[in-house]
Amino acid sequence: MKRTLALTTVIIGTAAILDLIFGVFEKPKEIRKINVSGECLTSVQKDRTAITLRVTTLDKNAATSMRVATEKMAQITDYLKTLDVKMQTTEFNSYEKTRWNRATEQDENLGTETRIAVEVSASNPELIESVLNKYAGQENVYTENFRMFTSAETLKPAMDKCLGAAVIDARARANALVADDGLKAGKLLNVSYGNVSYNERPTANYRIMSAKMAMGAMEESMDTGGSLVSKDTEITVTVSATFEIK
Repeated sequence: MKRTLALTTVIIGTAAILDLIFGVFEKPKEIRKINVSGECLTSVQKDRTAITLRVTTLDKNAATSMRVATEKMAQITDYLKTLDVKMQTTEFNSYEKTRWNRATEQDENLGTETRIAVEVSASNPELIESVLNKYAGQENVYTENFRMFTSAETLKPAMDKCLGAAVIDARARANALVADDGLKAGKLLNVSYGNVSYNERPTANYRIMSAKMAMGAMEESMDTGGSLVSKDTEITVTVSATFEIK
């Protein structure tokens, strides 16, 4: 009986020791973490100038309205192909146009209006000026959305650099928060975008006008040296980062 009791005690004691040993190995070490946000504010120069050319025709005959508009736009695009510009069709629409007649209190059919628009952009503002000069005063040709913007090729590396700066800012904030305890931010455990925004303000924002009127608006947007006045594109990047505390 005593031998059985002693053996049982040894087995229980050994099991407790083994459980303690393996428990220490199996239990993961708790990592102290800190989660902070980081921000980067920067700006990048606008490197392209753009204008939208719109052909608008109105005729009682739908086929005539469409033909006149497409022929005029074909002439415009043929000319643009000879320049160092990028162009993209932004509208192609043909519809019945009506106007409210107060005398008869009914909609009055004005005919079929066809609208075709193409956005033209160039790295050289003088090319856009030459386009406006060519079509100033021409019948059925209008312009809108004259602006300067930053191309994707210029914007992407600036945004990537700002993203890295936002992570550095997050680490600095983490270090500041734990400095009083004699600690510092260690390994970056996780990071995610909080927000990415671009501030693209148009140089001149106006409704459809003739090319001749657009030339006047363009001249008002220039400084005395003949250069376009436009603020740089502002970039804001916010990240959420988690660091190990050492």
